[in-house]
Amino acid sequence: MTSGSNNALAWWQKTIVYEVYPKSFLDTAGGGTGTLEGVRRKLDYLADLRVGAIWLTPVYASPMKDNGYDVADYRAIDPRFGSMEDMERLIAGARARGIRIVMDLVFNHTSDECPWFRESRAGRTGAKADWYIWRDPRPDGSAPTNWRSIFGGPAWTFDEARGQYYLHTFGSFQPDLNWENPEVRQALFDVARFWVAKGVGGFRVDAITYVKKPALVDGVPDGPDGLADIHAATANTPGILDFLREFRAAVRDAGGDVFMVGEANGVKATELSDWVGEHGVFDMLFEFSHLDVPKGGAAAWPQEYRWALPQLTKCLIDSQKATATGGWCPVFFENHDQPRSVNQFLLGSPTDELRTQGAKMLATVLMTLRGTPFLYQGQELGLGNVAWPTIKCYDDLSSHDQYRRALARGLTDAEALRCVHAFSRDNARTPIPWDGSPNAGFTSGTPWLPVHDDFATCNVTAQDADPGSVLNWYRRLAAFRASHEVLLAGDFTPLIADAQVFAFERRLGSARAVVLANFTAEPATYDAALTRGCAPLLSTCGDTAPGTLRPYEAAVCLAREGA
Repeated sequence: MTSGSNNALAWWQKTIVYEVYPKSFLDTAGGGTGTLEGVRRKLDYLADLRVGAIWLTPVYASPMKDNGYDVADYRAIDPRFGSMEDMERLIAGARARGIRIVMDLVFNHTSDECPWFRESRAGRTGAKADWYIWRDPRPDGSAPTNWRSIFGGPAWTFDEARGQYYLHTFGSFQPDLNWENPEVRQALFDVARFWVAKGVGGFRVDAITYVKKPALVDGVPDGPDGLADIHAATANTPGILDFLREFRAAVRDAGGDVFMVGEANGVKATELSDWVGEHGVFDMLFEFSHLDVPKGGAAAWPQEYRWALPQLTKCLIDSQKATATGGWCPVFFENHDQPRSVNQFLLGSPTDELRTQGAKMLATVLMTLRGTPFLYQGQELGLGNVAWPTIKCYDDLSSHDQYRRALARGLTDAEALRCVHAFSRDNARTPIPWDGSPNAGFTSGTPWLPVHDDFATCNVTAQDADPGSVLNWYRRLAAFRASHEVLLAGDFTPLIADAQVFAFERRLGSARAVVLANFTAEPATYDAALTRGCAPLLSTCGDTAPGTLRPYEAAVCLAREGA
């Protein structure tokens, strides 16, 4: 949609979405993992952040080999999180506060313990024989292709009972569904309809760019010598949009004013117009180019990499431009698969005090870019990465694979572990520190992952009482964004994208806002003419002077009335 009046925006364009990783949010049962009841008890906390939608990572019945992204039953709640009655109470409690629940749909694959897969592997002639991607071995008995799964090792696993290989983009316990089979698509669409009927307000669709595979029948495509990256071989394959248009129509027909946001690895900013907007398949799309910058690209890590601010700002600007007239951005710096933003995006080596300033600066950019801010749990506290002493401390499957790959490249154990410290998904998955009591108020049992070392001082209760905290800055920003229409519906224009400063303008009719952010630990200067006629209304440092920015300072200036 084009920019215009706030009244023309859909509800999901005007709100803030908060991602909850339920396993690490709040445990009310004492088992060491979070529960749905824990989310329900914190609804008022989220309402204070002006959150209008809560995205839950998967809570379906699952063996939990990949923290719920290996689904055994899409219509059941895993007992570790609670019951379907708990889910229904959460949906109702959220609705009473004007908050919608957004479910995570994992439709590229299931668990190998899913009844669908058990029936499929039982034989080649059954009703679900073609529900997954099965292929005969090559004449020498080897796998059909030399693709490497995203979690490491071959992407094909041989099944003795069926005498064929099955494909898995991720772990061998996550067999890929065969979207070419219309029965599979309808079964998945029925799952979406089931949750719409339960009252959910949206879906985040996981790993959706992998559901359309290249032709695997006549002349199987192969990669170069060695294991070839399955992402490069299968992501965003031609014909995928036909499947997704069918999916979108099914969700729309179910009613409920539901929005959909897709996880779209492999989709470039220049392709966004096919994926979002009036003629797109999603309302919003997670495009990851900016998150790949500190890694040197999606496939570059596990090596450490030095990056420059213009690399990041170019990605942000490209996404803004690509959806300027025909779509909408989810604006995000963190999620459950990424390290913490204060470790990723602050240039230099900030002290603890400057890291707090940097967290506020990133929050300011997040809340003022055009699009819907997606906030990940703990981000509102400025939580940083963890640095555990050995790889054995880490639960994340991909971190173990990346550690092995780093060693294989010749890195020392210390160097490989430093890469894990920098990029592990477990950085984002440590439990939320609610207070300074044992286990940070997260659980009365033993937490499934250790809490942050600094939980005694960096926790919700302590930050709630501190007017200068990151948490209270987020609350202030959320109120500020909601009260200024230009920040909701205004156009975006970049102003500065140099080695230190990212600045941009939001404009709606005669209303104008200028946002300036210093991403470095050094003072920065800019042309004060950019803010002429504007009054500085917010600064992470309390006040600001035209033409200068202190280390990690961000400021928002609004045009004076009549200027």
